This record gives sequence, C-alpha cells and structure tokens, in this order.
Amino acid sequence: MSNLLSKYSVVIASDVGDRDGIGIEVSLNEDLILEIFRDDTKKTREVTLYKKELPLELIEESIEKFKKEIPWEYQD
Repeated sequence: MSNLLSKYSVVIASDVGDRDGIGIEVSLNEDLILEIFRDDTKKTREVTLYKKELPLELIEESIEKFKKEIPWEYQD
C-alpha cells in the first residue's frame, strides 16, 4: 500500500447523542474528508465521504486504520 494516509490528519473520536459509538475522522487542511464509524446503537459500521471523489487507496488505507485502531466488538 502507498501510505497515502500519512498526508492526512487522522483523529479517533467517539460520539454520543444522535448516535453512540467510535470512529476515525480523516481530514486535509482541517477539512473533513471521510469518516468511518462504529455505531453501537445500530450495530453497524459506516463510511461517510465528505468529498465527491477520493482516491481508492485513501479509502482502503482508512479502512485498514479503522480496523487496527477501533475495537471490533459493539459496546452496550
């Protein structure tokens, strides 16, 4: 893999409110590019793209980072 993700800011963030879970946010120059989120309420994992077009390598590397950093089990 190309390590394209190293050019971006990656933050691990939890969210409680409308949804409950944890994920990663990928930004470039403080602009949110994509988010991968484990929603413990809905028991889902979701990818949200904030730009219309993104390199496939960036999405693949982001998914790998999510799998590495975020526990796979849902929390109650």
